[in-house]
Amino acid sequence: MSQKSKFATIKTKKMFSQKTKYMSIIEIQNEIVANFELLDNWEDKYAYIIEQGKTLSPMPENHKTEDNLVKGCQSKVWFYAEKKDDKIIFEGDSDALIAKGLVAMLINVLSGQKAEEIATADLFFLEKIGLKEQLSMTRANGLAAMIKQLKTYGVALQ
Repeated sequence: MSQKSKFATIKTKKMFSQKTKYMSIIEIQNEIVANFELLDNWEDKYAYIIEQGKTLSPMPENHKTEDNLVKGCQSKVWFYAEKKDDKIIFEGDSDALIAKGLVAMLINVLSGQKAEEIATADLFFLEKIGLKEQLSMTRANGLAAMIKQLKTYGVALQ
């Protein structure tokens, strides 16, 4: 199966799943893991991560502040959070393609969830898709810094 047809399969599968805002953190992670299982190699997986970054809604420039910049990332990564009703809604962006894809995946999993669920979430999908083994030490540290910032928002906005 070609890369394009695998991405089409993933997109079709996504269309038939429940909208992620109604899914739990665990359900969304399981869907990501299932999508990655359709991809044969890390070239395809990185291409998929980059595609995820392209799905992010543009982050308003006034949210790209020093306060929203993730400390510890090799590239520039911003997260902005606000509480709507009892849910946390995240925005994010990065100046690097792979980092932007990781931002999109993390937002997909955590945005629209309750603050306490975000603060205590076990983001097991990163381990299950094998991402941690693929990242350099500096990128792994950056990913950890992204997760820490998102969880900090979860604690702060409870």
